[in-house]
Amino acid sequence: MSIDHSAIRVTPVEAFSDNYIWLIEPRDAPGRVLVVDPGDAAPVLDALTAGHLQLAGILLTHHHPDHIGGVARLLEVAGAVPVAGPDDGRIPYLTQRVSDGTQVGFPELGLVFETWSLPGHTLSHVGYLGYGALFCGDTLFSAGCGRLFEGSAQQMNDSLHRIAALPPDTAVYAAHEYTSANLAFALAVEPANEELRRYRTAVATRRAANQPTLPSSIAVERDVNPFLRCERPTVRGAAERHAGRTLADPGEVFAVLRSWKDGFR
Repeated sequence: MSIDHSAIRVTPVEAFSDNYIWLIEPRDAPGRVLVVDPGDAAPVLDALTAGHLQLAGILLTHHHPDHIGGVARLLEVAGAVPVAGPDDGRIPYLTQRVSDGTQVGFPELGLVFETWSLPGHTLSHVGYLGYGALFCGDTLFSAGCGRLFEGSAQQMNDSLHRIAALPPDTAVYAAHEYTSANLAFALAVEPANEELRRYRTAVATRRAANQPTLPSSIAVERDVNPFLRCERPTVRGAAERHAGRTLADPGEVFAVLRSWKDGFR
C-alpha cells in the first residue's frame, strides 16, 4: 500500500519483526526513490526489484543498527548514492551531515526536505519534514513515543511539543508498528477517551487485515497520544495517581508517563 501526497508517493517496506523502512518516490519523476532508515537491505532490494525502482538516496534518522544496518549493502548494489544523516560518529557512509534546519536536496528528483533535530531517543536523532509528511524515526510513534536511551525526558518532551505544533494534516511516518501496544497504555492513562476507543477499533481492523497502522497524522496524535497530551487534566491526573504525588508541570507529567510506559505490561 502506497500513500500519495501532492508531490511524493510513500510506500512501507516491512523489516525485522516490526520495523518500517519508507520508500519515497517523487510523483513527477517516478522510478527513482529515497529510502528512510534501511536497517535491513534485503527487503529494500526486493521492493526495488518488484517495483522496477532505482535507489537515488538514503535518509537516516539515528544510529541504531535496525535503522542503518542495511546501508552498506545498498551502497554496494546501488553505487555511490547520497546518504544524509545526523552528524554522529557512530554513523558511517554519510555524504551529508545534517543538523537542525539543514536542507537536504535531491535535485534529480526535485525533492528537498528540512531536517529537524529531535533529541530524546538518542542525542543526535533527527527527522525529515516535507510535502506534508514527517519521517520521525523513533521519536514519535502512533499513540506513543520512543524510549529515552540517551536523551533526557525534557529533551524528548520538547521534541514532541515541536512536532505537535505541525499542521494537523501532516502525515507521521514512524519507524515501528507499535500502535496496538501503545494504545493499551494510552487507554490505561485515559480510559474514558472516546477518540482513543474509536482509534483502537480502527487499528484492530487494519491489523486484522495485515495492513500498516501508519502513517498517522498530527490531528490523530493530538487526540490519542498521551505523550502529546501532558497538559490535559485527565493525563496529568493519571500521572499524579501513578506517581503518588503532585506534578509541577507538563514536563514532569511526561517524565512520569515515560517511566510508567517503560514498565507497562
